[in-house]
Amino acid sequence: MPGITGIISPAPANQKRSVLDQMLGSMMREAFYASGSELFQAAGVAAGWTNLKNSFSDCLPVWNETRDICLLFYGEVFPDDQEFQSLRQRGHVFAPGNATSLVHQYEEHGDEFLRSLNGAFVGLLLDLRQGRAVLFNDRYGNARIYFHEAPDGFYFSSEAKALLRVLPETRRLDPKGLGEFFACGNTLQNRTLFSGISLLPPGSAWTFASGRLLERRTYFSPSEWENLPTLSPHDYYAKLKETWQRLLPRYFRGEQPIGLSLTGGVDSRMILAWAARKAGSLPCYTFGGRYRDCADVKISRRVAEVCGQRHEVIPLGEEFLKRFPALAKKSVLVSDGAMDVTGAVDLHVQEVARGIAPVRVTGTNGGEILRSLVAFGPSSAGREILDAGAVAQTERAEQTYASELIGRPLTFTAFKQAPWHMGSKFALERSQVTLRMPYFDNDLIKLVYQAPAEAATSNEISRRMIADGNPELAKIGTDRGGAPCVVPGVQSLQAMVQEFFFKAEYAADYGMPASLAKADRFLAPLHWERLFLGRHKTTHFRLFYRDALRDFIRETLLDSKARQRSWLDREKFERAVEGHTSGRFNATKEIHKALTMELIQRHLVEQAD
Repeated sequence: MPGITGIISPAPANQKRSVLDQMLGSMMREAFYASGSELFQAAGVAAGWTNLKNSFSDCLPVWNETRDICLLFYGEVFPDDQEFQSLRQRGHVFAPGNATSLVHQYEEHGDEFLRSLNGAFVGLLLDLRQGRAVLFNDRYGNARIYFHEAPDGFYFSSEAKALLRVLPETRRLDPKGLGEFFACGNTLQNRTLFSGISLLPPGSAWTFASGRLLERRTYFSPSEWENLPTLSPHDYYAKLKETWQRLLPRYFRGEQPIGLSLTGGVDSRMILAWAARKAGSLPCYTFGGRYRDCADVKISRRVAEVCGQRHEVIPLGEEFLKRFPALAKKSVLVSDGAMDVTGAVDLHVQEVARGIAPVRVTGTNGGEILRSLVAFGPSSAGREILDAGAVAQTERAEQTYASELIGRPLTFTAFKQAPWHMGSKFALERSQVTLRMPYFDNDLIKLVYQAPAEAATSNEISRRMIADGNPELAKIGTDRGGAPCVVPGVQSLQAMVQEFFFKAEYAADYGMPASLAKADRFLAPLHWERLFLGRHKTTHFRLFYRDALRDFIRETLLDSKARQRSWLDREKFERAVEGHTSGRFNATKEIHKALTMELIQRHLVEQAD
């Protein structure tokens, strides 16, 4: 994905240049990326960047008028107009549609300017007047910075692969990170899968001088919001409506075409209900499957039609399956192994979405923010193939997770779940499009900390917001039911049918027990699963791995080197792969993780290509 990278060290500039070029080269994966680099020898910094062309941060390097303050920046911020007016009144010249205003905010407010930034971003600020540099990220850690502290300097990058490219000592899997990946699907506490590489904590502003790290500072803590007074239900809703109406236009600014990713739920619909876009001006799209139009597609099509917007379906059909081996490898490379191979789905659909509009507005994490939904946690699935040492690490991961879950649920979902669990998905999406997420707006999250307890128990507030924004949208049900109905009992019956098919689809895919998998093997020619599949889900990896991807799975995972990986129980691993691909039982989750780890080993650790 795009971002920044560099070395901070007192070593001479010529020694850092060749290393920087290698780091930057590992990040240039797309023709629509722009890149560049700068040496700041007085501050001991060599740094480079990649950006999506014509994006908010495609204006680097950003200098002040006297060229003694420079900013390297990746991401996007959504300021109030008052900030722009204040800067202009003080004589600063900048373009409001890109990052050029940020260096002037630093001139006016010093390091405190970071507290006013509203968005997902990483940056490196060079103040040559003071001979110092500040490396920072957004308060949620949604945009990543990986770092490694070596005797010869401090290495950092938006992509771990840039560090792996030039630091051979980091090309080893970290046992603790491996255990967390198998237990939780991701690493915890700002760890990574790689030895000696960590993630910059959310809300960091680390200061360097003369090429050395001086201070590890956090400019924001969620504790500032945790003690805000709770509002009454009436006051909270009134404030929510006012805040949403005020903040939403920020996410539809700019000259680049914007598209809205729609689902059958309430979160993206709440955006469309208040977006105030002219008919035909906001293309909408939904991800679809190979068997039929799923609930998301059917509902989203109606939602877009009500608002007079064009709607497209991005299919995950035969073309996706043909591309899966290449997409799986690319998803591991782009996400630095933080996303398992199901990230191939995100890459595929975002490549198509970019052709619709280079900017994607999405309702992602609406439930996690408004209703504090926890989207990940420890699971025993996938551990069966591990050796005893790795299993012990998964058990330690469970304890770590439990300790992190203590406290305010919103603090967990916004400041831990988002960077640790969702950050890899965000990275994949940002590799293709500019990603805008209104539910991560600072003003909104601050307000949700004041929500009464009952606000987080259902979708009722979101439904009410939709009705107030566009009453016609409120008449359309969701993918889990919920449409108003005047006929007694019909709504309940509809919800029961939808819930039945939702659970049946899970049972026919991820949740199919071994006993039924054996029967399914013999019934496969009848394609009975089509009675259930595709009504809610767009991908069905149990069948993909058994049928269309069988040869790829076997060739990759039953390779002589793959079977010898140190963390595997070889006998159980081979039994899982052979059993699944022959249809004898269901090892979908085991294959997800084993395939991911094998691609990490080959392409990030061993760097075989």
